[in-house]
Amino acid sequence: MLEELLKEAPSDHVTVAWLTGSLRERSFGLVLLIMALAGLVPGASTFTGILLGFPAVQMILGRETPGLPRFITSRRVSTRRVVRLFHRAIPLLKRMEKLIRPRWRTPFETTKRIVGIVVLLLAATLVWPFPFSHIIPALVIMLISFAYLEEDGALLCISLAAALSSLAITSATVWAAIRATGLLERLLGVT
Repeated sequence: MLEELLKEAPSDHVTVAWLTGSLRERSFGLVLLIMALAGLVPGASTFTGILLGFPAVQMILGRETPGLPRFITSRRVSTRRVVRLFHRAIPLLKRMEKLIRPRWRTPFETTKRIVGIVVLLLAATLVWPFPFSHIIPALVIMLISFAYLEEDGALLCISLAAALSSLAITSATVWAAIRATGLLERLLGVT
């Protein structure tokens, strides 16, 4: 798919709008993948969590392609740079395609809304200020994006189970922090 995209690329520069328009229904997977990778960068997870809200809400609404803010979609990147990046990524993706492939056909239009809700919840956990709390949700969003790109129903099931685990861990952490704060306040109030 990426190799075909490279053949169609304009000679001087590409934009995110061109990329998402060219990928059509699979563009949600690519946008989620790029944002999840950005979410792994320390300090960028809060901004990424907020940005992930855009495609997540659009998935919930059943849109065909993601619409991102104009300052992102109009950003120009030289075609040469994109070609270099794709040429590095394609061998890795080909190896991954041995494991991730179309199977357990699921109606992705139907599951898109559920996936959108899950991604929105995971995006909210990226915003929390707990150290290293962004890693697991970002990796789970990457799994979801690979499932979406390859239309792999088995991986989608695995990634949704991982999302539930991630949300449970975050909920337990937040609850423990709240309880610890209450306990600390009671101890300070007694002393």
